[in-house]
Amino acid sequence: MAVALEQEMKAKAEEARANVIQAEAEVPKAMADAFRNGNLGIMDYYRMKNIQADTSMRDSIAHPDNAHPAGHEPISK
Repeated sequence: MAVALEQEMKAKAEEARANVIQAEAEVPKAMADAFRNGNLGIMDYYRMKNIQADTSMRDSIAHPDNAHPAGHEPISK
């Protein structure tokens, strides 16, 4: 019984991760649509990117062992 419950929970977690990935894939499409419709200006976009960069910097300061988010690894020498 416990093994089946554990497998079910793992399946639910995997499904939730898949839903998050699918939702994240919609963000660039929605942003492009907002640019086209005039609901998002270039300064709004730059402000958003600046906030994301600031948040990333603060996260790297707060958690130095996890300083590089996925996909942003430093270039090795």
